Amino acid sequence: MNNKTPLSVAIAMAVAGITAAAGSAAQAQTEDVTEIRVTALGVTESADLIVAPFSVLDSDELLSRGGTLGDLLNGLTGVHADSFGGGSSRPVIRGQTTPRTKVLSDGSNVLDASDVSPDHAVAVDPILAQRVEVLRGPATLLYGGGAIGGVVNVLDDKIPSTMPGADGGQTYDGFVALRGNTVANERAGAISLTSRASDNIAVHFETSMVKKDDYEAPNWDEARVEGTFADSNNSSVGASWIGERGFIGLSYSYRKDDYGIPGHSEEFGDCHPHGDHLHCEGHDDHDEDVHDDDHEEHDDDHDDHGDEHDHEHGVPFIDLTSKRVDLRGELLAPLPGINKVRFRASNTDYEHYEIEEEEVGSAFFNKGYEARIEFDHASLMGWQGLFGVQVSDTEFSSQGESPFLPTIESEATGVFVVEHFQLSDAWHLEAGARYDRQKHRPVNDPRGRPAFSDSASSWSGSAIWEAGDGIILSATYASAQRLPHAQELYSRGIHVATNTFECGLIPDPLTCGGLENNQPLRKESADNIELGLRKVTGPVTYSFNLFRNNVDNYIYARTLDQYEDFRLVKYTQRDAKFTGYEAELAYRFNDNFAAEVFSDYVRVGLEDTADRLPRIPPRRVGVRLDAQVASRTSAELEFYRSGKQQRTAAFEAGVDDYKMVNLSVSHSFDENGRYNLFLRASNLLDEEVRNASSFLADVIPMPGRNVSAGFKMDF
Repeated sequence: MNNKTPLSVAIAMAVAGITAAAGSAAQAQTEDVTEIRVTALGVTESADLIVAPFSVLDSDELLSRGGTLGDLLNGLTGVHADSFGGGSSRPVIRGQTTPRTKVLSDGSNVLDASDVSPDHAVAVDPILAQRVEVLRGPATLLYGGGAIGGVVNVLDDKIPSTMPGADGGQTYDGFVALRGNTVANERAGAISLTSRASDNIAVHFETSMVKKDDYEAPNWDEARVEGTFADSNNSSVGASWIGERGFIGLSYSYRKDDYGIPGHSEEFGDCHPHGDHLHCEGHDDHDEDVHDDDHEEHDDDHDDHGDEHDHEHGVPFIDLTSKRVDLRGELLAPLPGINKVRFRASNTDYEHYEIEEEEVGSAFFNKGYEARIEFDHASLMGWQGLFGVQVSDTEFSSQGESPFLPTIESEATGVFVVEHFQLSDAWHLEAGARYDRQKHRPVNDPRGRPAFSDSASSWSGSAIWEAGDGIILSATYASAQRLPHAQELYSRGIHVATNTFECGLIPDPLTCGGLENNQPLRKESADNIELGLRKVTGPVTYSFNLFRNNVDNYIYARTLDQYEDFRLVKYTQRDAKFTGYEAELAYRFNDNFAAEVFSDYVRVGLEDTADRLPRIPPRRVGVRLDAQVASRTSAELEFYRSGKQQRTAAFEAGVDDYKMVNLSVSHSFDENGRYNLFLRASNLLDEEVRNASSFLADVIPMPGRNVSAGFKMDF
């Protein structure tokens, strides 16, 4: 298949560089598998020796697929999205979203507020990214037991790591990109430039702008779905010192987003819990909610925050600002026995305001830093790998008429090691372990909720057997422990955007649900087993992965009661089982034509209860056809069916099945691929799509038929 498409990359677990056989399939010849570096794994391996199922999207694919991060990745095998209108969408991997799916910026946590709620955007910009890596399965333990769903690593050029013109060519490089679509009248553009400032100093500048109106949807009463607009602006400036043995660089990034909150209603502002039931409308006997005064100064500063925005939309919207400083570096052979040291550090000042009728309803703040250092060591008794340390210190808070989280100071430290061993020509082994220590401390909490401190240990082991003729079998076992997120511990109050009253795990006589719904807080522990079979050479290639995750004390947001569209949510622990598969089978007919069938599925069960986990995606089955139409023109036609999802949680509506047809065409104007044009048509059947993974599945549909086009010039 054409390895320029992200979907063909996923066929053989991102086996990049395998060329098609000349002539017909009967004349196909076996090729060597290239080495590929997946930055999130920290090692460079032959592609057939990488245990973790993964997909890689390059910058051209990121531009043509478009959208927010979740929408961008939706459709990769095993990956869905928990969309929330036009401005926020997080990736869902094997039925898990944040905080069990980690989103990284070149290996570092983003430190936004997307872990807290689906209406909170992930503060990364795909249109400026150079590459996105998606890892699935137990190998993600390098980033902690909390990453049992997967890892999404977004790579960028805001800190140069190589010097332009080092090969004697031009002393600058970069790109200009434009994109638009019909379904939301999108207007998007980006500029990226890296230039040599001296023999050892390179500087970088990038900026992007995305503007989208409310999108159109079939069978909707209005012309457009109100509250699905989104505006985003992102800029970064950076510089690096680059030498023969490595680099060190610093960057500053500023991000600004305004996007709508669809499906929101203020009519539930007086709703409150009595035991495990909601009381709304005309009740005067509210629980004596205690309001945190920590951020009164922010209220004063932002009383007129909504006045700064001249929105033509009358619906609530989110005003998001993120300021981030990044430090990155790599050094070759710093010490005997160490091949390379790689370090990343960031400091983030994030805030966003949920605004309605020029008034701030809720606000969220996240400030802090994270640092990570990895040591790639020389071979030791045949073992090759890396070890490292990761630390973070953050302060997260919310404010509003009824803030549902106190100010929480969080500290975390993790140490990790990953090792590889080539046992023989046919057998390859991999092992990893990680230990985490975490502490959450409420600051000036009038409810007196206690601090939380605990540790978690995780480890994994894998074996790969190359059976010959490009056939590879793999088996992985991982034992992972996950510590709770601050929101899961301390929530209590109304979350305006999602129309919920949320209650945390910390036992409290006042905690909604009553004492009978409180439980002793227990550590979440998972036993994960995965079996893989793939063929990576010849005209027929395939990849099959079966997985089973048994999770003790799984933490989830359980709905106890619902009044109209308003829900009472209590974080609860139950034993859960995740069982599923990912399958891809491809056949290359000749140099110009290939076909692929694919499917993914996850089934979740909760023990000792008739309830189920909410927002689990249904089975998906489809086919793709790739064609090289001309020497510089390629096309892909995709059809898949997403099944019904009737295995729903309490108070959750099911979704119907739908059929999706997408067509993509790309053309390069020169042999070097520097000038590229793309055209992509999505949802050609104009199907009404309800996203089972979305918090708003029964409130609003997904976009209808859409045609997007764009142009990119590399220089």
